Amino acid sequence: MVDDGAPPPRAAEILLVCTGRERPYAHTDSKGYFSFQLGGQTINTEPIDDASVGGMGRGGMTGSRSPSLSSLGSSGGENGFGGASALMGCDLRASLPGYRSEDINLTTRRALDNPDVGTIILHYMGKVEGTMVSASSLAAPKDAKKAFEKGQELAQKNKLDDAAKNFEKAVQVYPKYASAWFELGQLQRKQNQLDAARKSYDTAVSADPKYIQPYLELSALAARDQNWQALADTSERAVKLDAYDYPQEFFYNSVANYNLHNLDAAEKSARAAEKLDSKNTIPKIHHLLGAILADRQDFSGAAEEMRTYLRLAPDATDAETVRSQISQLDKLAGASAQAGQAPQQ
Repeated sequence: MVDDGAPPPRAAEILLVCTGRERPYAHTDSKGYFSFQLGGQTINTEPIDDASVGGMGRGGMTGSRSPSLSSLGSSGGENGFGGASALMGCDLRASLPGYRSEDINLTTRRALDNPDVGTIILHYMGKVEGTMVSASSLAAPKDAKKAFEKGQELAQKNKLDDAAKNFEKAVQVYPKYASAWFELGQLQRKQNQLDAARKSYDTAVSADPKYIQPYLELSALAARDQNWQALADTSERAVKLDAYDYPQEFFYNSVANYNLHNLDAAEKSARAAEKLDSKNTIPKIHHLLGAILADRQDFSGAAEEMRTYLRLAPDATDAETVRSQISQLDKLAGASAQAGQAPQQ
C-alpha cells in the first residue's frame, strides 16, 4: 500500500532483490495483494558487476569497461530456499514508477515459516511518464494475446525456441505488441543473439515510446558494446521517462558522458544516481565520481570518493588498482596544496 493506507493506483511489480540483483516474481492485484512461490526458482547473492573506469591518466582517469549484468545462479534447498542462508542478503521490494518502496528483509526466512511477509509500503516521489506495462499492448487482439501468454508459459519452462515462435506469432498478428517484442528480445539476449535482441527492443520502443523496460535493456547492450553515444541517448530518454526509479540509468548516462568527455553532464548524472541509490547497490557510482573529480583536478575529492567505493565494495576485483589510484591522488592533492601555499614572486 502507499503511505496513506490506500492501495497502489495501479499494479506494482514485486521484486526479489539479492545483493543488488533484482528479479520480478509477481504483480499486485487492484487492492495491492500479491502472492508467488519460490519453488524451482533460482537466487544469486553475488553483487552486480557494473561499469567502471580504468587506470590513471594525466591528472585523472582514462578508459572504461562496460557493465555486465550476469544471469542468476542457483540457490538450492527445498523449494529453492530451504536453508537458513538461501535468502541471505535478500529483500522483497515493490516497483511502481513514481514511488519509492520500503523493503522487507527475507534473510532469516525458511520454507516452513508463515508465508505472510507483511505489507510493503510505497512512498510517492513524483509524476512520471514512463510505464512498466505497455499501454499499446493492452489493445492487442485475442489471438495475439493467446500467443503471447503461450510464449510466456513456454519461456518459464525454458523452452526458449518454442516460446520465441509464439512471441513472433503475437507480433505478426499485432505489430504494435510492445510487450511481445520486449519478451522476444529477452529470449534472443539469453541465446546471445544480441543484434536480433537489439532490434526487438528498438521495435518495442517504436510501438510504445513510454514503455520503459526496453530502454533498460538497450542501455545495457550499448554499455556492453561501449557505444557511448547510443548509451548517452538511450539512458537520457529513460531518465526523462522516469527520474525516480532507475539509478542505474543515471549511472549509465554518467559513464557515457564521461567517455564522451562531457564532464558536466557526467557529474550531474552521477550525483543523481548517488542520490537515488540510497541502499548503495551500485558502489561503482563512487569510483566514477572519483574519476570525474580527478579530471577536474579535485584530487582530494576524488580520493574520498574512491575510499567510499572501497568501503562499500571491499572485495571488488579492482580494489588493489583503486588503492593505487588513491595513493596517487593523495600525492597529487598534497602537491596541489603545497603549490597553493607557495609565496608569490
